[in-house]
Amino acid sequence: MNTAIRFQRIIVSLAAALIFAGCAASPKKVLVVSVTTGFRHSSIGVAEKTLARLGQESGAFTVVDYARQPDVRVPQKPNAPQKPKELAADASDTAKAKHKEDMAKFETAQKKYESDLEKWNASQNEVKAAQSNYDKSLKESLGKLSPENLKNFDAVIFANTTGNLPLPDKQGFIDWIKNGGAFIAMHSGSDTLHFRDQPGFFQPYIDMLGGEFETHGAQVSVDAINKDKTHPATKHLGNTFTVFDEIYIIKSYDPKSVHELLVLDKHPNSKQPGHYPVAWCKRLGKGKVFYTSLGHREDVWDPEWKERKNAKDVAEAYNKHILGGIKWALGLEKGDATPGN
Repeated sequence: MNTAIRFQRIIVSLAAALIFAGCAASPKKVLVVSVTTGFRHSSIGVAEKTLARLGQESGAFTVVDYARQPDVRVPQKPNAPQKPKELAADASDTAKAKHKEDMAKFETAQKKYESDLEKWNASQNEVKAAQSNYDKSLKESLGKLSPENLKNFDAVIFANTTGNLPLPDKQGFIDWIKNGGAFIAMHSGSDTLHFRDQPGFFQPYIDMLGGEFETHGAQVSVDAINKDKTHPATKHLGNTFTVFDEIYIIKSYDPKSVHELLVLDKHPNSKQPGHYPVAWCKRLGKGKVFYTSLGHREDVWDPEWKERKNAKDVAEAYNKHILGGIKWALGLEKGDATPGN
């Protein structure tokens, strides 16, 4: 073989190797869902930006698309003001004066309510048209989670979603995870698809996630116990992670069915002893699931948020927490998922 041919083959081999390496290093593709049909967190916009930034800075993934809230305003029926309670027969002069003041405010609010209600009733055609546009836009946005479209993604992130989302194929979504998809959810991802008294309730979602939101108290500082100091989501947190946030109480939860990452050994508000999960992971068929109930506040998501109760390093630790969870779910970093740890 002459030198020219040998050199040509070497060049071809090197080019092929470089192409392969480039393909192997290609970031994973992620779809971020931030639609809500229930309570909408003010931190959602911050969450979207943080996830995009973490993907870009780490090179591990790229947010290819978003399923966002429709940009359609539907006029809401005004709420009637609450009339002050009747005074007790033996009310003091101070109580009587306060009641008189409250009644004056109520009467003013009542007049405004009646005027607003009249306008709302007169605009029903516009209300119906806006609702129709909203429903259409919502369907289009969540259509990105159809089984066919999910083939374009390696992971789906529910960033503070709420309510019984009208997914195009709920079981198809669960099957996508079972077949190797990665699912990640923050905070109110557990307050999603679990409202039993509303259309769209879907028990398999709760089973897939491993638990559901029950209630919460006032925002509070907690010392979450690190149950796995080697997992990518928690290896940087030490023995405990101290954070000020809205702490969820979780129900429909079995610690033997998940791999716990962060827990509390007492109620966040009452401080009564107990077992309160904060973050966990699990396998589902060929897929992986990572959930953290933290992430209500903007200053938990964003290290640069100006008005904050959490120190900057708390947000940085939370960013590493969710990035580690995402990398684990995508198979980019190893971590234990043995249930009942």
